[in-house]
Formats: sequence, structure tokens, C-alpha cells
Amino acid sequence: MGILNVTPDSFSDGGRFTDVAAAIDHGIALQQAGADMVDVGGESTRPGAERVDAETEAARVVPVITGLAAAGVRMSIDTTRAAVAAAALAAGATVINDVSGGLADPSMAAVAAEAGCPWILMHWRGHSRDMVELAVYRDVVTDVRDELCERVEAAVAAGVDPGRIILDPGLGFAKRAEHNWALTAHLDVLIELGFPVLFAASRKTYLGRLLAAPDGTPRPVDEREAATLATSVLAVAAGAWGVRVHDVRATADAIAVWRATGSPRLAS
Repeated sequence: MGILNVTPDSFSDGGRFTDVAAAIDHGIALQQAGADMVDVGGESTRPGAERVDAETEAARVVPVITGLAAAGVRMSIDTTRAAVAAAALAAGATVINDVSGGLADPSMAAVAAEAGCPWILMHWRGHSRDMVELAVYRDVVTDVRDELCERVEAAVAAGVDPGRIILDPGLGFAKRAEHNWALTAHLDVLIELGFPVLFAASRKTYLGRLLAAPDGTPRPVDEREAATLATSVLAVAAGAWGVRVHDVRATADAIAVWRATGSPRLAS
């Protein structure tokens, strides 16, 4: 899954693709580089980010989705708002990627159920401005598993086909570095629930901190690609359904190398 943020303030590529033509060109390039799907987002969810209104979010994503659909690019819409999801689906997106797992907008389940489209439910505890103080767990792997199961139950009760649900552990969302590493190491716990699992670690802050300079300065965002590749291969080896990344070509190459070995999944 290639990342396409049409926002001015996303942590890695904010401001690069706010022009519709540039965004469409990049989405096509992501597909050509090996993306099976392009994830289009119009609102930053980096820690501390302020929200934009639904009209602004929709105005950012709909023209881009329309253009990419015309070019034959398969897309997901990265949004927590039912109205934006509905507009994006009408414009040509085929998957809803909801980082709130349906909690931010109670109407999202109805949109997903009516569309019959895949719905990615991410583990989430609150909006970006509040997520840091919400990163408190008894056992992060067990807690995330149980809270995702609650979201699945709510979605199915609202009429969503369980066969269309995909789970995401929500790395970096109300998670500290140690939580992200634990979830990565025990991804099998989520995979064993029987739903496809999306893994999204690309260039995130905890990778920058792992690779910090001797003075403690985190590795810059654009220098975290090797670490991202490592996490992506580990996730695929563990059985993840997909990885959400900025650098599609490098990720596709790394996964091709892993597949060429004929290696089985990593032992749990």
C-alpha cells in the first residue's frame, strides 16, 4: 500500500502533493513502482496534529481520487469521517482505511456496510492531539487484541461483512516505542484472529529514535527507509496481509528478496 498524503502537514510528505496534478502523478508512480493500492489521505494524523473540517478534507482527496480512478489506480481512502469516505468511494476509492476503527464517526459502519467494501479497522484511542497521554497499557499486545476485537464486534453488529474487515495494530497511535516493538514482535497474536492484518511503520518516530545520533537527535524522517524496510519484511514474514509504506519500490524489492528464499513464516 503506497502512501499519498494530500495534506500540508503530514510528518513525512506534508506539502509535497497538495497540487492535484502532482498528487495524481505520484499516485500513478506508486502503482508503477509496485503498489497494489494507493492510500489517499486528506487529514494529517501525526501526533499533535490539529483537525481540519470535513469539507476541506473532502476537497483535498476527491479530485485526486477521481483522477487516479480514471488512470486505473486502485485506492483506499484514509479518513475517520463517514461523509468523506462516502464521497471518496463515489469518486472511485474501493477500500476505507479508518485509523479510528470506527470510533471517531459512528456513521462509518453504515457507509462500509452499504458499500460492501473492505474496511481497515485500526487500533485507536483518541485523536492526534490526545494520543500521547492515552498510551497506557497493562499488556499492550493483549490490550490491542481485545480492543480490536471489540471494534470487530461493533462493525459486524452494524451490518459489516466480517469477511471485509482488515485489522491494523495502530503503530504510533497512542503507542510508545516499546509498545510498537512489542506489537511487531507479536504480530502473530493479531494474525491468529483470522482477519487480514495491515502493518504501517513507515518512517515513524520510533524508528528515528532507535537510530538516533550519539547526542540523542532522532534520525531524520527521510533517513529511516532501511529501518522501514526491515520492519516491512518482518511483518510480511510473520503473515501480514499488507504493508503501508512511502517507498514502494524499495519495499517491493525487499519483499521479492525474502520471497525468493522460499522462507516460511517466522516462528511465533
